Amino acid sequence: MRPAQPSAAPSSRARASRNAERDASRGQASDRLLDKAAEGLGQRIEDDEPFLRTRRRVPVKKGLLPLWTKTRWGRIALAGAAIAVLAGGVALVFSVKSFFDHDPCFRIDTASSIQTVGNSQLSRTDLLSVFGSDIGRNLFYVPLVQRRAELEQIPWVQHATVMRLLPNELRVAVTERTPIAFVRVADQVKLVDAEGVILDMPPAMMAAKHFSFPVVTGIHPGDLLSARKPRMQMYQKFLAELDASGEKLSEQMSEIDLSDPEDVRATVPAKSTDLLLHFGEQNFLARYRVYQSHLSEWEQQYPRLAAVDLRYDGQVVLKMADGKTGDGKTADTSNTSPAPAKADAPVAKPASKPATMAAAKSIAAKKHAARQRREAQR
Repeated sequence: MRPAQPSAAPSSRARASRNAERDASRGQASDRLLDKAAEGLGQRIEDDEPFLRTRRRVPVKKGLLPLWTKTRWGRIALAGAAIAVLAGGVALVFSVKSFFDHDPCFRIDTASSIQTVGNSQLSRTDLLSVFGSDIGRNLFYVPLVQRRAELEQIPWVQHATVMRLLPNELRVAVTERTPIAFVRVADQVKLVDAEGVILDMPPAMMAAKHFSFPVVTGIHPGDLLSARKPRMQMYQKFLAELDASGEKLSEQMSEIDLSDPEDVRATVPAKSTDLLLHFGEQNFLARYRVYQSHLSEWEQQYPRLAAVDLRYDGQVVLKMADGKTGDGKTADTSNTSPAPAKADAPVAKPASKPATMAAAKSIAAKKHAARQRREAQR
């Protein structure tokens, strides 16, 4: 009996395993070769890339002047051309100036070439009197600043502008002053504005305007404007306070004296004569209420009453029309309301002479002390 032979299956499996390992190692080797080949190709491409790119051209800056100007004769030619251009420009400027200066189309032939705007109180003739020497003159030779200053020298002109209008016209625009009061100057009555400028107007024109202002005194043409303006400001404050209640009490003032800046004095009509009221420099409406509340009793007790001094709180000084300033009467108003009650307003009887003198001295002392306080504040 033959011995059993070993099976061929294990040997075939071993060969298959060895073949598989050999194939795997060959595959890995081929992969490594491919990777190395790829790396070498990439490196070769990177090394060859600078040679494959096109070189960029570096821009070369050129000078402003052409090359021929760098030579001696080129520079001479360039200088000559520059001088010629400059001379041509100067000649052009002079020719244009000569054209504007001498061409007849720019000449102001008549007064109709001057426009006037804004004048209502002044006539056109009043304004054209400033431009008399400019008729027939070239438009560009008219001194505008000087003409404006001359226009503003006219009392009625507050502000003026003068402009050139091509080809041969002037435009004059003025802002006129606004009168706010009549002013007595010597034996004449004129007008005055808020800045204290005195304005002339013919009586016929003044009557035609129907002005309803009070007459102001204490504004003199010889005084500086710096002195007249504060007085007119006090005048406006006085009227504004009197009219604050809406009763238009300022219309009862026929004349206002501004001579003393610390004492506004107003003349008001009474039954038989005009009374002079001293208001001081403040509390105008309250002091006028005191006058209103006592007037009827004062007129009954003092038929010769000529002036009422309302400047002192709690009392008033009554002055008679006998020409003597020392015979003033005093009335106590300390308990009187400033409301315009007339029937039951208490009025003190005339004081005896010693009491009157004492009251006058007390009033004078108060006035002196008040002035000293104002001076100290200044």
